[in-house]
Amino acid sequence: MHTVAVTVADGMLHFELAVAFEVFGTPPTGMADPWYRLVGCGTGAVRAGRFRLEPDHGFDRLPSADTVIVPAWADIDADPPRDLVAAVRAAHRAGARVAALCTGAFVLAAAGLLDGRRATTHWAHTEALATRFPRVEVDPDVLYVDDGSVLTSAGKAAAMDLCLHLVRLDHGSAVANAVARRLVVPPHRAGGQAQFVTSPVPARDDHPLAELLPWAIERLDHPLTVADLARRAAMSPRNLGRHFRSATGTTPLQWLLTQRIRRAQELLETTGDSVEAIAAATGMGTGTTLRRHFNRTVGVPPDAYRRTFRTAPTLGPLGGER
Repeated sequence: MHTVAVTVADGMLHFELAVAFEVFGTPPTGMADPWYRLVGCGTGAVRAGRFRLEPDHGFDRLPSADTVIVPAWADIDADPPRDLVAAVRAAHRAGARVAALCTGAFVLAAAGLLDGRRATTHWAHTEALATRFPRVEVDPDVLYVDDGSVLTSAGKAAAMDLCLHLVRLDHGSAVANAVARRLVVPPHRAGGQAQFVTSPVPARDDHPLAELLPWAIERLDHPLTVADLARRAAMSPRNLGRHFRSATGTTPLQWLLTQRIRRAQELLETTGDSVEAIAAATGMGTGTTLRRHFNRTVGVPPDAYRRTFRTAPTLGPLGGER
């Protein structure tokens, strides 16, 4: 059973703590495979915002965990506790995957885990992170960064995105989507395993792309072009590109490719369709084209991806197993 250890210390923010416990603490309905063993690790009872939390173990438990989650750190101008920093460093050296939520990145940076790495944190604190830790390549414009064994997220809702990304890596997109449905949050974007960065989508109903994006997702089996999208949105291709860059951080064609790859992942996990059939259903044309883009984006060929995740349960619309 995969052990997820959440660090618990005075000065951590309760929202990110709650996100970690909510995502990793409760399996989706119908989950057949073992879920996570979730433990809280600290030096004693602590205050997180207005809540009191009693950890299960001390920081010495971190090096034996498979994944370590470091929630947001409230006082970014103060040095985090030395025992916390040392334990996080030791856990990483022991082979644990370490993820920081929001300003938890300051703890990882203090431990030296972000030196020479691309990382992010809440947009209001990216400049402070870059100034205090100049060896960190801080990216202020993304929701989260997956650098393999070290992951960092932006603030609040992006912490949920990163936690769901970890579930997707461990259990596949069907299970991660079931968790997202239970929590009534948008499902995660699919992406590369080596370095994954997801981009935001419009949250306002009055956004120029609010109707266009769902319309396009329902038609991924069509050979959509930028001109098609622009015509549907009643704007010029140039104006469309500007709105896409502002809302998603990428171009219309790259966004479409990401959605096609994500859909291909879901079909590989939940159906026995051939790669050729999945290529047609996702608008990729041929199996050769799908294999090329899938391998480049996800890091493994479609057949290898299917072998990895077909062992996960197939979940129905409400998270129940089909």
